[in-house]
Amino acid sequence: MSAPAGCESGGGPGRHVFGEGDHAVVVDRRGRRYMIRLESSGLFESHVGSFRHSELIGRPEGVWMATALGHRVVVFKPTMADFTREMPRIATVVYPKDLGAILVHGDIFPGARVLEAGSGSGALTIALLRAVGEDGHVYSYDVRDDMIRQARSNVEAMLPGAANLTMVKGDVYEGIEDRELDRMVLDLPEPWQAAAHASEALAPGGILTSFLPTVLQVRDLAEALRRLGTFELIETVEVLVRPWEVGVRSVRPSHRMVAHTGFITTARRCSPRSAGGTGDIQESR
Repeated sequence: MSAPAGCESGGGPGRHVFGEGDHAVVVDRRGRRYMIRLESSGLFESHVGSFRHSELIGRPEGVWMATALGHRVVVFKPTMADFTREMPRIATVVYPKDLGAILVHGDIFPGARVLEAGSGSGALTIALLRAVGEDGHVYSYDVRDDMIRQARSNVEAMLPGAANLTMVKGDVYEGIEDRELDRMVLDLPEPWQAAAHASEALAPGGILTSFLPTVLQVRDLAEALRRLGTFELIETVEVLVRPWEVGVRSVRPSHRMVAHTGFITTARRCSPRSAGGTGDIQESR
């Protein structure tokens, strides 16, 4: 993997300088954000005015630019959250608030071998790649060619030259060829159909993480995992984020809140539970 997210210019001091082909986030006086990709012949245009990309190329991020209408805008390289919100997509992406929780609750660590299904538009793929680092590897499965193309394009835009990604056209409901995986992350409507395959593919102690929109899907997944007898510590969380507006004269919660988006369920791979044994972890009711 080459440069970190938003830093396509590579390592060293130059990574904080805008270059040809870099992404840039332009922020106007009201906090509105516009993501652009810099081309020497390009022109940024909005209702606050315009400026040529060539005026920005070669300058450090955080620079203030004056538009043709006299307005001032500040320009940064995008964070991963910026990019995932604004990147081209076919399917709805996993929100940044959930990406962070998936990485922590799913315990995605540097050097891990992680299987992801499905690829979607690549937001989760990007987060996983950054978390596993150059010594880890991400295997991203999807059944649709257009999803694979879109995910690959977005990953390349954010993490150019990521060599630790293998994209696979395949259906994890039908089976998983990879073995001794450290972690598995499923963003699928019926992950219980892949539960038995996940049990075979995960290393001992490996973690299965699933992201689902409804609690009925969560229940079906949890029941399937319990029936298998090779998963324990089945836990579900929901992440709600309420932004606040902090001004000079007032401090109040924002009128808009990103509330429910999905449930994150994790489970750990264990040895088969003995039939009729007395050592099972007590199920909460």
